[in-house]
Amino acid sequence: MFENHQAARSHPRVAGLIMSLCIAPQAFGSGFAVPEISTAGVGMANALVANPRDRGAVPYNPAAMAFHQGSWLSIGSLLIGPSFSVETASGSHDSEGADWLAAPMIQAAIRLDERWWAGLSINAPFGLETRWSTGTFPALAGSAALPGPEPTRSNLEILAFTPTVTYAVSDALAVSAGADIYWVKSAELDSSITALEGDGTGWGFNLGALYVTGPFSAGINLHSSATARVDGTYSALEPTMVIAGVLPPSQTAELDLEIPWRLQLGVRYEFTPALAVEFDWTRNGWSSFDEIKVIGDLDGSTILRDRNEWDDANAYRLGLTYQLQDRTQLRFGYSYDETPQGDGHFSARVPDSDRHLFGVGVGHDLGNGWQVEAGYMYVLFEERDYRSRTPYTLGGEINGTDAIDGDYDAHAHLIGLEISRSFDGL
Repeated sequence: MFENHQAARSHPRVAGLIMSLCIAPQAFGSGFAVPEISTAGVGMANALVANPRDRGAVPYNPAAMAFHQGSWLSIGSLLIGPSFSVETASGSHDSEGADWLAAPMIQAAIRLDERWWAGLSINAPFGLETRWSTGTFPALAGSAALPGPEPTRSNLEILAFTPTVTYAVSDALAVSAGADIYWVKSAELDSSITALEGDGTGWGFNLGALYVTGPFSAGINLHSSATARVDGTYSALEPTMVIAGVLPPSQTAELDLEIPWRLQLGVRYEFTPALAVEFDWTRNGWSSFDEIKVIGDLDGSTILRDRNEWDDANAYRLGLTYQLQDRTQLRFGYSYDETPQGDGHFSARVPDSDRHLFGVGVGHDLGNGWQVEAGYMYVLFEERDYRSRTPYTLGGEINGTDAIDGDYDAHAHLIGLEISRSFDGL
């Protein structure tokens, strides 16, 4: 996530290298968000904030716990198969990331009495990984004597632990509040001549409300912004460049990673006992992710401030449930997620673009309190034919320059699997 230098001003090439390694992760919501936090969410394209019926809605709006009987536990996993490619002056290149990635989806709800519930969600709301082979971006390749700072691997894994409490104000209205505890489990940014890795923690809060009257329901959920303190190491992979003073020596460094706020509003209507439709609007506060500030541990000075200048972004989500049989529910969803990343600071680390999400899923009641769910989502990124009018200069910033010109394309397959058990006696 970060890189360090004792005196970056005296090493312009290093300053450009550091800027090229600044975080630019991307996932399958806007920016570097992974909004799929339950199997029901996979099948319904994350349109669940106003859903009082399905257990998979609780991670999206904990106030929904008040409309469920008893206590229950759900355990599942999100499997992600991403594919990224780019065509540059050196030809067509595919990302060499992991074929499939896995993230946890765990939710527990405990009914304390007639009015109070307690819950805990564990999921991975941000992250993912891409890798580019050396030679993908020829303008950054440098020479044999002085290798360039080509971005090669970007890996970010963030787990969220979200304890909440819910209070039923009335039979129609419930409210919730809780904490968002983020663990940056792994943060790695590598180039052809350096390697960076670190981890850290941060926290925020969340608030929610759900109103249900007859076939109509409306929900709101807010997650605050948060700052995760990331500490780690910087390693120079070219010792001769360290001796020549082009690269700093290996050492430790730190930065504050800004996690955006998220606001989700939704309305849901049950047209028949079998058919319900929900529409959600989500706003992601990516404008808080305005800069990367790297602090060197050798003398405690700020050795880099890099601008991101991302914009707040919207997502528009439509979800549908159909009760096929008493015990079997079908789910469908579509979402359009905007990118917060403009051309001015576009990054090849993991290029971002607007995307379309198509979901389908099923939930089946096995009886005796057991329930199984499966969901599939296809994510189609809009092609981004990036051409910059800003020339790259040796030692300068790479993001937003013609050094990373190319035709970027991406898509992903997501699979959610989950099993849950209710405990009506609790």
